[in-house]
Amino acid sequence: MRGPKMLVRWLALLAAVSLLAVSLPARRGAQQPAPPASLPPPHKAPSAEFLRAADEVLEEMSKLLGLAVKAPLKKSVRSREEVRAYVVARMKEDREPAKRYADQKALEKFGLIPKGFPLDSFLTELLTEQVAGLYDPKAHEFFIADWIPAGGQRIVMAHELTHALQDQHFHLDPWMDAAKPNDDAVTARQAVVEGAAVAAMLDYSLRGSGMSFRGMRELDPDLLLGGTSDDSSLAKAPPFLRDSLLFPYTAGTVFTQRILRAGTGWGDFNRVFENPPSSTQQVLHPELYLQGVQPKATQLPKWKGILPLPWKSLDENTLGEFGLLGLLKLHLPHERAQELAALWAGDRYAILEHEKTRALMLVYRLQLAGEAQALRFFGNYSSLLEMKYPSRNELLRRANFFSFTSEEGGVFLRCHIDQCLSMEGGTRAQFDALTAAIGWPRNPRVLPGPARSRQKTTIAVLPGNASTVTSFAAGQ
Repeated sequence: MRGPKMLVRWLALLAAVSLLAVSLPARRGAQQPAPPASLPPPHKAPSAEFLRAADEVLEEMSKLLGLAVKAPLKKSVRSREEVRAYVVARMKEDREPAKRYADQKALEKFGLIPKGFPLDSFLTELLTEQVAGLYDPKAHEFFIADWIPAGGQRIVMAHELTHALQDQHFHLDPWMDAAKPNDDAVTARQAVVEGAAVAAMLDYSLRGSGMSFRGMRELDPDLLLGGTSDDSSLAKAPPFLRDSLLFPYTAGTVFTQRILRAGTGWGDFNRVFENPPSSTQQVLHPELYLQGVQPKATQLPKWKGILPLPWKSLDENTLGEFGLLGLLKLHLPHERAQELAALWAGDRYAILEHEKTRALMLVYRLQLAGEAQALRFFGNYSSLLEMKYPSRNELLRRANFFSFTSEEGGVFLRCHIDQCLSMEGGTRAQFDALTAAIGWPRNPRVLPGPARSRQKTTIAVLPGNASTVTSFAAGQ
């Protein structure tokens, strides 16, 4: 029998070593079908002991979850080379080159990964090293990596066979695809799948103890992330990438526990597959899911007429509260970043590229909880932009308007009522055309003269919840 502290360590271990290939491609999924990736027959036949253990765990998980086994499963043990071949094939299958390129550029422009970071090769190496077990919903096959010791196999089986049972009842691949192309909604569904599997694994570990995961004290996701800090592969990942890989397991587990507590157990939880969370906001704040609070619809205008022809839209998508949190954490104290991210009510971003120069432009429209919250966000986000672009000039600040020029082009931020709009890499004329296209009042007039060209900025963070950031031109 394992106590709660031991279970938390198991959960941290699983988050570190079970970064499943079924999760990663879904975040950046392609829109066109491709030939399914599948594993060839294993080089080595599984032992009778392994097959018997898998059948026993499958039966126990079926009873625990209230999900009957509808069809037999393939079961195998795979080498590192076989795991790598599968990961590479699955990543190629689920992400078109154009989508991979757009994702890379969006992450770079937001500042979430370094420029030129080898994203695909890094993820391939990370997953090849870290996958402990996997359920392939296309081939209906469950396997465990051959480097997992026999004593740890059943706990991995409990996690992966939860996926298998959910797939037989809720058809995981089509269920995940239904959230596309909204990346934030896909991430929310990943959190349901992985959080439920972690929770079911913990319930499996508690069998015979008189305890259940539903009755345990609420788990702290920050504590779980801390449990993986000494992992060499994850330690090399940019912070946002590491958090993105772990989010479905950590936040998803907390979400699952809250939903289990709101109902009578796993039978009620299974209804989440009929009504999944629509955003990472609902995962981070399960009470909003239970209340049915939905993100506000947010749109960007058509680019024709706003930008000249050399500019091409690579992608438009939703960053979500989780993505906004990751962005804010890079430049602001963790507690303040969490408070600001919780003001999120909806968003839409676009990443555009100049076809001749390859320059990038990022447009981000954010809806906030209210006008006061937008004012607070303006002060903090303008500070963030200054930290993101340390080399800048021609700084202009007016009420709810902020701009400067950088080595990558103009940077603009405007907040109006309960929304904020930013452009990075554009011109003042383009930003003016953008705000006009969404029906906002005209931006503040730019005053002529040299006084704006060499401004220095002093940042003052005022105490209290309504912290703001103020700037003053040199000599004022």
